[in-house]
Amino acid sequence: MENVVIREIKKEDNVQVAKVIRQVLIDLGVPKVGTAYEDPSLDNMYQHYDMPRATYFVVEHEGTILGCAGIAQLDNYKGNVCELQKMYFLESARGKGIGHNMIRACLERAKEYGFESCYLETMPYMKAAQKLYKKMGFEYIDARMGDTGHYSCPVFMLKIL
Repeated sequence: MENVVIREIKKEDNVQVAKVIRQVLIDLGVPKVGTAYEDPSLDNMYQHYDMPRATYFVVEHEGTILGCAGIAQLDNYKGNVCELQKMYFLESARGKGIGHNMIRACLERAKEYGFESCYLETMPYMKAAQKLYKKMGFEYIDARMGDTGHYSCPVFMLKIL
């Protein structure tokens, strides 16, 4: 896929980003309760990430947002750990290396912010995503870190930066 751009979210992206995330969650059969689907921030992602040591990126192709992901301090955790958050791609963007580039952009920003580790939570059946996370250096851990509110996501991974 040519002319794909990874850039920071703009305020005017909010509606399109929320639509992409909800569509991907529906497509993947993710529960609407205890996951990102019900996060209050979903409709205001620009504002949610407009704070120190947080960035949300979108993948854009010819004016259309195909996916997104961000990093921010891990909620309710004492330590210098960020979380890879709300990484979702429409089906048309999957399998093209875009996820790899997005994770790399997020991890580079996390390092710039001085985080020591990056944590994520996912669903057991999201095998392709887990394969990508492992390829990017994330390892499975046995227990949840912090409290993201995503109690329906029982797979935990961590990467030392």
